[in-house]
Amino acid sequence: MGRFLRLIFVLLVVVSPPLLILALRSQAAPGTAAGQSRIDCNTVSSRVLGQGIHYCVLLPPGYDEAVASHSAKRYPVLYFLHGLGENEQTLFETGGWNVIEDLRQQHKVGDFLIVAPEGKRSFYINSASGKYRYNDFFMREFMPYVETKYLVHRDRKSRAITGLSMGGYGALRFAFAYPNLFSAASAQSAALMTESPQELNGALRSGTPLGRLLGNVFGDPIDVPHWQQNDPFLLVKKNEAGVRRLAIYFNCGDRDEYGFEKGAAALDQQLRAQKIKHEFHLYPGNHSFNYFMDHLAETIEFHSRAFESK
Repeated sequence: MGRFLRLIFVLLVVVSPPLLILALRSQAAPGTAAGQSRIDCNTVSSRVLGQGIHYCVLLPPGYDEAVASHSAKRYPVLYFLHGLGENEQTLFETGGWNVIEDLRQQHKVGDFLIVAPEGKRSFYINSASGKYRYNDFFMREFMPYVETKYLVHRDRKSRAITGLSMGGYGALRFAFAYPNLFSAASAQSAALMTESPQELNGALRSGTPLGRLLGNVFGDPIDVPHWQQNDPFLLVKKNEAGVRRLAIYFNCGDRDEYGFEKGAAALDQQLRAQKIKHEFHLYPGNHSFNYFMDHLAETIEFHSRAFESK
């Protein structure tokens, strides 16, 4: 149980160095000319959550020209879910922007939007209490909003999802819960927990802020039916036919201080047992933003190939 408390601690205090919040609204990529990639940051008002939720979108080269000319062109969309303690700007303000631009300059990826919503500490699910319904917001409000506001295709083959740590959990859960809505899913260092709800209750009984973090999402004590409804491992079994249609990629560091490599290995083993095609890598590394950046290009290339193959 001590390892799990350390796991929650790293999620709470952030897996990366402190981030400087930058004004990213409608900025052009460094060193690029007008009309090339830019980032658009905005806020969507959520009736479900009763508050505004921030988001940022990386728009590909030529997007503004397509809008200005009223082009019929539409793009695929990749949703990126950040880790706990991070925000919608994390991917773009910590070097991810440059990695993606380099891939495009080298013609290693095609053009698609990358949409990063603010996820707070939600694990991207409805809380057990029903007070904070992030899943409902994302499915009923945010995705329809993106597909109305931006020039994106509104079909499964052009919609994918990825994430880091807490966001990796969220990405896999969304894809396994709604395989009819996504064509591909990926995760890096996903917060896949192999402990049973009964084991996790020890963290709650400790009475610390770390335990309360878990309780705020999954219940205190753990709401077992709610946990099972959101468990990526169980969702693979429940929706096996749909999951088989997904392109799936995930990786993890072999020295993850918080044991996420065990969850990744368990998912790999389960998918193998169910004969579900996927790509899994256990790389040298720990649970850090440096590890994530080292393998970001590989993740983005995976999604580009998946979009092109549909």
